[in-house]
Amino acid sequence: MNKKGFTLIELLVVIAIIGLLSTLAVVALSSAREKARDSKRLSDLKQVQTALELHYTDNSAYPEEPTAITLGTDDYNCLNVDGFQATGCENAYMGLVPADPGTTSYTYLSADGTNYTLTATLEGTVSGLSGDIQATPSGIMVVPVAG
Repeated sequence: MNKKGFTLIELLVVIAIIGLLSTLAVVALSSAREKARDSKRLSDLKQVQTALELHYTDNSAYPEEPTAITLGTDDYNCLNVDGFQATGCENAYMGLVPADPGTTSYTYLSADGTNYTLTATLEGTVSGLSGDIQATPSGIMVVPVAG
């Protein structure tokens, strides 16, 4: 008797293999998305730093914000000579201030205009940086742990 087709065991093995491969693909995709968001965060911080340096060059001071503000929100969406503003900035150093691509946010603080701190939170590790990071005129670094 010559029957054509697959046995139940063969079909179950194929389904198990397909399930395993799809699980691995979803895990790899999740990791790639995390890395992409972290790379965007670093890129965004560098762009804001460049705009702040242009502001400093023209005005001899960084925009003063004595309490931390959340960048990329409706109130702080662009950067011009007057500092971070809502949309519609004229002569903007940065016409659209980026918002965090995930669930956290970028914050900016400059008590006296001579220095500033931008903060963000990375989900993974990129270029040796992980967790809470801060950008200052000196560069981007991991937030120092108090203690």
